[in-house]
Amino acid sequence: MHQDTHSKLIGYLLWIFGFLGAHRFYYGKPVTGTIWFFTFGLLGIGWLIDLFLIPSMDREADLRFQAGPYDYTVAWLLLTFLGIFGLHRFYMGKWLTGLLYLCTAGFFLIGVLVDFWTLNEQVSIKNSESLRR
Repeated sequence: MHQDTHSKLIGYLLWIFGFLGAHRFYYGKPVTGTIWFFTFGLLGIGWLIDLFLIPSMDREADLRFQAGPYDYTVAWLLLTFLGIFGLHRFYMGKWLTGLLYLCTAGFFLIGVLVDFWTLNEQVSIKNSESLRR
């Protein structure tokens, strides 16, 4: 059964800012996302090549991560634009850490950075847990 966990449209929208690695984080590639962030997409060359790699990154993410009631795109949009307020954590039912993020600007931004590395796994775990119930 094919599960569509990530969106190509969101991937391409994030690719516009891909020289900062946004699309790579979204597709569950935090190491190369970090490299893109610090090298501006490998000086733009890697960023341009990624234009053609997004469909394969999307397929890989669809195979790697668990589909379920928690939507990856919603979680990523909440993290990207409202992460310091913890809305992505509230969305996943993590009320305590959501409140901590709300009161501490995303746990002094360190929590937001960690979530950029781990959000796909967090959503996948929540989806797996909800399917077991």
